[in-house]
Amino acid sequence: MKLEEDILLKRLQNPKTLKNAFGELVTLYKERLYWHIRNMVKDHEDSDDILQNTFIKIFKNIHNFKGESQLYSWMYRIATNESLTFLNNKAKRIQLSSEELQNNLIEKLESDVYFEGDEIQLKLQKAIATLPEKQQLVFNMKYFQELKYREIAAILGTSEGALKASYHIAAKKIEDYLKMD
Repeated sequence: MKLEEDILLKRLQNPKTLKNAFGELVTLYKERLYWHIRNMVKDHEDSDDILQNTFIKIFKNIHNFKGESQLYSWMYRIATNESLTFLNNKAKRIQLSSEELQNNLIEKLESDVYFEGDEIQLKLQKAIATLPEKQQLVFNMKYFQELKYREIAAILGTSEGALKASYHIAAKKIEDYLKMD
């Protein structure tokens, strides 16, 4: 994967091959990035908009990518930042705290035609919404995207040890929430 990523990156940073290489990049990562964003913002239309903004930022800034992390880690960081900015702006715009906004998003999820989950998945989403923002991020990346701790560390710029602790605390809180009724 690393070699393929290096080749793709060279093509992305060459003005003559940028357009085709970017098309490949979008094809390779759009679904993974969409679900990463969707796990954060819950809404399909908002996720699509944020995904589009993410790819615009990637396109505009690909020449600045220095290769200090893996390309997809860099893209995930952009998607994460775009999602957090969106959520913070939305909370301010409708004058809600981030916790109230999360609850609001979960309520909307129940009526979302794009949400294919059952009652258990909805309860899991409600449990995740009770977590602090960082624990939500870590849990979503580990549980839903099945990223390794070193990958999450690169995306969030934190240590693997801190992430493991965060994930285990989040998992315990979710487990406790799911046992309640």
